[in-house]
Amino acid sequence: MTTPRPHTRNALRIAASIALASLAAPAVADPFPGADLAVAKQMHAAQCVECHAKRFGGEDGSEIYTRFDRRVTTPSGLAQQLTACTTMLNLDLFPEDEHHLAGYLNTHYYKFQ
Repeated sequence: MTTPRPHTRNALRIAASIALASLAAPAVADPFPGADLAVAKQMHAAQCVECHAKRFGGEDGSEIYTRFDRRVTTPSGLAQQLTACTTMLNLDLFPEDEHHLAGYLNTHYYKFQ
């Protein structure tokens, strides 16, 4: 029986450490999987920016998402807020559209995982 060489043992230890670390690391999940960000960007520009800019300032209305006291603090809160805006403003968006918008807003502003 042959004994593994020192450099082989070190390589095995490193590989085992990496494997264990990857198992221990928390999985980062996308709260809005499959969101079409390109479509959402266009919807956001057409449906959201004008109102948000008037109410919250900024050229693109993004201050609503970045303000200190923003009301959306979770992925589910973001989805609920989008549904509320869609309903109140009678935007006639489908649930898939809201999902795309949630993914877009999360990617660019909220960064929920």
